[in-house]
Amino acid sequence: MNYLLEARRNALAAEYVLGTLQGGARRRYQQLMMQYSLIRETTWMWEQQINDLSRQLDPVTPEEVVWQKISQRLGFVDVPAGNIVPLVQKKKSAVWQWATGLATAAALILAVVLIRVQTVEVTPPQVAVVQGEKAQALWLIEIDDEIIRVKASDNLQPQLNNDYELWMVAKDGRAPVSLGLLPKSGQLELAKHALFEQVEIVALAVSLEPLGGSPNGLPTTVLYTTELMTL
Repeated sequence: MNYLLEARRNALAAEYVLGTLQGGARRRYQQLMMQYSLIRETTWMWEQQINDLSRQLDPVTPEEVVWQKISQRLGFVDVPAGNIVPLVQKKKSAVWQWATGLATAAALILAVVLIRVQTVEVTPPQVAVVQGEKAQALWLIEIDDEIIRVKASDNLQPQLNNDYELWMVAKDGRAPVSLGLLPKSGQLELAKHALFEQVEIVALAVSLEPLGGSPNGLPTTVLYTTELMTL
């Protein structure tokens, strides 16, 4: 299957951003984002479009029974079955109406964004993929106006007694600037350093550090370097 075809790429990205892409399909899509810059760019564009559109919608408070059921399923409250069943039966129709309305709203968002996606210009993010010695992706890094988003790949086999630290290498020759510790699994958001807007960056680097990060403000053992790309 060619995931880079425009129609398929947009459909998958829309489902991913809306949260309807689940299970193995969602994990497979995350791997595709690690591999293809075009898929990362499409995903980012859908995030911008849907987030912008959602800010224009008036918030609607769900009925109490909805929150009660959610809390019970997640284990946040212990509600005896005898107390919850009559309430659910009484509000069954309202719950289904709310769920149907949510699905309809999601479909409307998709329809509107599909119309707008070809006409709205967005400022692309900067991205980098940190690769290991065998060219396998270890971290996916995406930088927008305020945040550095980092996702660890399943290829990463972290050293439990050490941390990994991300550094910015500027063209003017100054010492590398620490951007924070990288996740050993999952994803993490880091604050964007002010120097991103002030200097030309030639590379990002990853160093191996003692737990807690560099003890002296400089990289201890540089493991990997990668270029920062604008999509």
